[in-house]
Parts: sequence; structure tokens; C-alpha cells
Amino acid sequence: MLKYWLSVVLAIAGFSLGIPAGFSQSPVLDLPRDSQGAAVTQRIGITNITIEYHRPLVKGRTVWGKVVPYGEVWRAGANENTTIAFTNPVSIEGRPLAAGIYGLHMIPGENEWTVIFSKVHTAWGSFTYREADDALRVTVKPQPSDMHEALSYDFEEVKADSAVAAMRWEKLAVPIKIGVNVHEVVQTSLHTQLQGLVQYTWEAWDDAASYLLAQKYDLDDALNYEQTSIRIEPRFDNFLTKSRILEAMGRKDEAEAAKNQAIQRATAAQLYYYGRQLQQQGKQDQAFDFYRRAAQKDPNDWVVHDGTARIYASQGDFDSAVKEMKISLAGAPDNWKIFFEPLLKKLEAKEDINKMN
Repeated sequence: MLKYWLSVVLAIAGFSLGIPAGFSQSPVLDLPRDSQGAAVTQRIGITNITIEYHRPLVKGRTVWGKVVPYGEVWRAGANENTTIAFTNPVSIEGRPLAAGIYGLHMIPGENEWTVIFSKVHTAWGSFTYREADDALRVTVKPQPSDMHEALSYDFEEVKADSAVAAMRWEKLAVPIKIGVNVHEVVQTSLHTQLQGLVQYTWEAWDDAASYLLAQKYDLDDALNYEQTSIRIEPRFDNFLTKSRILEAMGRKDEAEAAKNQAIQRATAAQLYYYGRQLQQQGKQDQAFDFYRRAAQKDPNDWVVHDGTARIYASQGDFDSAVKEMKISLAGAPDNWKIFFEPLLKKLEAKEDINKMN
């Protein structure tokens, strides 16, 4: 009896989508469907947005106003509910929507469409849809599109904090703008993540602080995170991040003190790499100062000789620069040699390698 009624429902659904006579979808077997399943996912910040749907075909029919009537609730695809899932809260056309999985339905119109996010996402099509189950309704404007034989969803206009989910079928597109408050979502996630096992590592707190610093968001929290990182294990890395946070907060003297504490703990390689960062920022004199500090810390570290070579190159002493670069090249691991070989060739041609960056 169950199989009979399922067959009736499938037959009715097939008729409504114009499935050819004689085609049967089995209610009990996994067989190919005329409208094949698909899924598309977009990540915004740390929020995943996933649309799962089935893809009906045009097959020469008039879709809008005929196969899909105007003014009636439509499943926004074929077969089971089209669903859209958000791993974190989002905004839809500027209106808030909680994290979760929603049944996606639409009411087509000639000039505007209603897009519905239903709390029920496990239904079959829109046959049992109830407005009382709506979590959100928004109105959007349809747009002309190039021809799409199979219905498709895709994400367009992807930005750091938003994207447009577009449904395209036949020669019509329905865009839905989705926004994410990335900073707020990440901050909430950090509070959760830092209660896990990673809370016992200095790196986790330093990474959290570095993210907030890079985004110029909640520097007070960033400083607190960095202080925790330092309490777990005082290192060059976290004292240097602390210095940068304090500088961003306008606390210059404290920033300088933290940087000095970082330098005291630095290895020769760390001093060198910090010098490279300064040089890439155009702070040549400061970079050279750190190259000299690195050489004083450990004159035998292979990477330090690159810094010394750069100082000689800036002075036009290419013979000394070549000598230093050869030492770096000889000591470098095999997978690093490709970075230093071109530098050596330039120095041998009496070119200042500091002008490359």
C-alpha cells in the first residue's frame, strides 16, 4: 500500500514537471532520476553555505508561468526539498537568519519573487509547505540570464563578507544576497575554540591575537589573548605580536618595551626573518640593523649570511656579497636552494638584490 501511494505521489510530481510518459522513479530503489541531484558550497569567512537540490531540465518547454506557475509556492528545484544550510548566523537581503538547515521555496512572479526559508527541510517538494513554518521571507527581483537547460545554483559576487546565491533556469536568474558578520562569527568561534585542547598552546592564543590585529578588530581582546600566550610560553613570536598590538593601540613606549623583550628571546634566524619583513615593508635601514643583530647572535647560521650579503650589496661590495651568498647556498636545505640560486647569479652580475623587493 505504501509503495502504491508513493507511486501516485511520484506520478503526480512527474506530471507537474513534465517527466516523459513511461518514466518511473522507484520509491524503494536507488535508480537514476530525470532531475539529477547536485550540491554547491561557498565559504564566507569561516561560515559554510551549502545548497542541495535536484536539477529539472527545460526540454523545450515554457518554464515560467507554465511548468512553474506564477503566484504558487515552488520547491525551487525538483524532487525532495531544496535545502540551504548555514553553519553560522547570516543575513539574507539584509535580514537576519539563524544558523541551521532550511527548506528553500520560492513564489515566482513576473516582476518579483518571494524567497522562503522554511524551518522544515525534510519534506518532499512543496506539497506539505505551511507558511507557519517560515523562518524568513524576502522579496527579490528576477533577472534575465543566458540559457540554462538544467536548473543550477551557484555563488557569484563573492566578497570577504558576502556572496550572491543565484538560481538559474531557462533564461531567468534569481539572485539572493547572503551576508556574514565575519568578525563577530570569528570572535565567537575563537572563544569556543580556545576552551578546547588548543588553549594549552602558546600558538593558539598568538594566532587568535594576530588575526584580530590583522583585522584591526577588538584590540583589547587581542592583547588579552597575547598576554595568555606569553604566560604559557614567553617567546620571540608572542612578544613581537604584543609589540605590534600595543603600537596599533597607540601605546608606543609599551610597544617598544615588548619589542625589546622579543629581541632578547630571538634566535638568529628569527632576527633575520624579522629583518626580511621590515625590508619588504620598505624599512631598509631597520632591516639591516636586524641582519647585523642576527650575525652577532649566530654568525654560523646559514640563513644569516643572506642578510649579510644584502648589506654588502647595498654598499656596492659585490665580491663580499657573493662570498656570503655562496655560504647561504651551501648551507641551505635542498628545497631552499631554488630561492638563493637566482640571488647569487644577480650578485655575480653586480646587481643589488635589495631592489628586487
